[in-house]
Amino acid sequence: MRNSVVKLSLVIIALSFALICNRAFAQDTPPFESQAKEAILIDAKSGAVFYEKDADSSIPPASMSKLMTQTIVFDELKAGNLKLNQEFTISEDAWRRGGAAAGGSTMYAELNSRIKLDDLIHGAIIQSANDACIAIAEGISGSEQAFTRLMAEKAKKLGLTNSTFANATGLPDPGHRMSVRDLSILARYIVTNHPDYFKIYGQPEFTWNKITQQNRNPLLKDYPGADGMKTGYTKEAGYGLVGTATRDGRRLIMVVAGLSSINDRKTEAQKLLDWGFNQFKTVELYEAGETVSKARVWGGTERWVNLITANAFKVALSPQEQGKAEVKMSYTGPIIAPIKLGQQVGTVRILVDGKIVSEMPLTTATEVPAVDSMWKKALDSALIMVFGT
Repeated sequence: MRNSVVKLSLVIIALSFALICNRAFAQDTPPFESQAKEAILIDAKSGAVFYEKDADSSIPPASMSKLMTQTIVFDELKAGNLKLNQEFTISEDAWRRGGAAAGGSTMYAELNSRIKLDDLIHGAIIQSANDACIAIAEGISGSEQAFTRLMAEKAKKLGLTNSTFANATGLPDPGHRMSVRDLSILARYIVTNHPDYFKIYGQPEFTWNKITQQNRNPLLKDYPGADGMKTGYTKEAGYGLVGTATRDGRRLIMVVAGLSSINDRKTEAQKLLDWGFNQFKTVELYEAGETVSKARVWGGTERWVNLITANAFKVALSPQEQGKAEVKMSYTGPIIAPIKLGQQVGTVRILVDGKIVSEMPLTTATEVPAVDSMWKKALDSALIMVFGT
């Protein structure tokens, strides 16, 4: 008869942050005032807002709203309703309104050509291609108008309260509006739920039809840690940017809008991110290979195995966060032998106000072979059942 294993509930060990961190923190960062008409800065992990200016006004978002077009594509791909090698047709409307003749952003797709969705995604993200977005909308919903209904439905599900959609491109339309808060929520959704597709936003260039175009995001060229996301410009909207960057385990997402020039867009985006990152001081919680805790083993030659962080666990925290932060380690045990060296079995997290701001996997420090004796396994089950250890 096969021995049964008693599964313990999720083990959570909360540590006092004050016991781990004794590094002195700087005083509060001086107030910041963005020159953008609308702006917001949030933490990508927790969603906490660090700065906002007129963040809920419904404004013309220009090509920044392409984030919603891409969100629908990513969700459909994840659900298995679309395939990257699936081909969409460049209709006359996509070619005429989104192609070179329109004078806007384009990937120079040829009329009636069939293009793989993977290439259309790259064109829409890196080149901000209007022809790609229209082709995607038509390919998914039959028409761009029908696609905007999907955009509205998705916005409602994601809690975007100040967004309405009239097209898949962000081209000027009185009914096409978003707030910078909604854009930050949308960006965070992509970063969190579609990390593999998010990487496309950081690619420096894309070539289609033998034409190479650079990524329009100015932060990618020289801002430390920048890796996405989307620019926008129309005469009505001015210059805008959704941008994100990572330093010391913290990712910030910022949105600026309504700026008067390309240079102002870049400068204000950098200033806002600098202000955000300057609030933080880096704390090293655990060195690489340091033991965080130990986990109970079932059916092994050893009853316990040490859990370590494979890499140094550093996190950047503001003075306000440092006073609220807590460290939690979790794993579901007991862990069934045999156990491999470096096997991931748990997670150590930093939480502020109950929200995760950083996390790292916990791995086993040694291997633990399984015992051969059924009696020893039965005894192990009894010990766990009666004593919990």
